[in-house]
Amino acid sequence: MKVLFATCASLPEGDGDDAALIDALADVGVHAAWAEWGTPLDADLVVLRSTWDYPERLPEFLAWCDAQPRLVNPASVVRWNTDKAYLVDLARAGVPIVPTALATPGFTDWPDGEFVVKPTVGAGSRGVLRVAAGDHGTAARHLASLDGPALVQPYQSRVDSLGETAVVFLGGQYSHAFAKGAMLTPDAEYDESGLYVLERLSGATPTPAQRRVAEDVLDAASALLSVPRHELLYARVDLVPDATGSPVLMELELVEPSLGFRQNDLTAPLRFASAVRTALSR
Repeated sequence: MKVLFATCASLPEGDGDDAALIDALADVGVHAAWAEWGTPLDADLVVLRSTWDYPERLPEFLAWCDAQPRLVNPASVVRWNTDKAYLVDLARAGVPIVPTALATPGFTDWPDGEFVVKPTVGAGSRGVLRVAAGDHGTAARHLASLDGPALVQPYQSRVDSLGETAVVFLGGQYSHAFAKGAMLTPDAEYDESGLYVLERLSGATPTPAQRRVAEDVLDAASALLSVPRHELLYARVDLVPDATGSPVLMELELVEPSLGFRQNDLTAPLRFASAVRTALSR
């Protein structure tokens, strides 16, 4: 059985987070290798991993996904999840999210306090701006500079001290979690391109409240997509505390997220390998 991990040209073997997966899959009889997305890939299963240049090539990326007969997560999931407007869908389904408005140039319904403007299609922190309370001119100029619509969200100030909690599911089952430090802070460090904030990651144990919300998020997404959750090879539910300390959804990552294998014990790659074996058997 052959599995290919799809990546982008600048990361021919991913970013290192998935390094343990090759051996974990070999241990269960699956040969895995890396391949750049954009051309047809010949494999029993193609797994989206570090395809992080897709925002600049979205129509091409979606067409390529549609053409892969054995892609995980499936192309229908990719099409929905690459546009962060999915947050509105999840809110309508009853999921607690960071309050979110969709905005295009001319938008005027700005939040009262600090807020964030981010493109609906984007990876990492690129194009994301934290705006001071009342600075609507800066927000409007940033919105006009983006290539498409944006999300406008009140800034969740507890993130500065508590960070985000990423809850990871493999094959629809809870696997592990890790913590992500706040990214939109004055001391943020950027990669060599100057476009992406370097994430500060560490291991974490989710609270019962975080577990419940994460499970509810995955159930709601599964229902909206008409995809059984066990058919989602991976999912990462990013939660932040709201003003009351309750967990709310920041993002649901179903396309190409880092899964925090380096921040957890050695059993997480084994669970990933088992989930791949299950996907191969379908």
